[in-house]
Amino acid sequence: MHTTKWESGQLDRRTKVGVWEYYGYTPSKEQVVVQRYDHSAKQLLYFRPSGEFIYNIELKPGQWKRHAVDRPPLFIGGDPALATYTTQLQYPLQAQERNIQGQVTVGFAVDTLGQASGHRVLRSIGGGCDQEALRVARTIPNEWIPAKVGSHAVAAEYELTLTFRLAQP
Repeated sequence: MHTTKWESGQLDRRTKVGVWEYYGYTPSKEQVVVQRYDHSAKQLLYFRPSGEFIYNIELKPGQWKRHAVDRPPLFIGGDPALATYTTQLQYPLQAQERNIQGQVTVGFAVDTLGQASGHRVLRSIGGGCDQEALRVARTIPNEWIPAKVGSHAVAAEYELTLTFRLAQP
């Protein structure tokens, strides 16, 4: 059994097997299950909804529209698992020298099979930060669970915001 403050489940030769629970924390610091995923069956068993989900979804090939979804695209393991990749940002020297700070938003499609593609910058700050945000977003493995409308998986655009902030002296 492998347990951390973010996840709990069985490992077989360092591979996740069986049902795993992934945790998050409420504003009052209460630990809650945000996902339950069966790694052996490759199936989402539960996710904790948080409000209404409006995403850009693909209605027909090439035709995208803002629409409510019953389940958003999810990264297996939730935000803590995603942070494993997003914390690998390297602050570009050009941005440091020019004192550029802010947030870069990268958008990409998560298709009906959970594959991410079409990465592009939606909000830019320049100074090499946009390219670094794209680089990091592309390192995220294709461990996505597609969005759903009703009982059907749909392609949806996921937006990932990465923050560049200089350390205060």
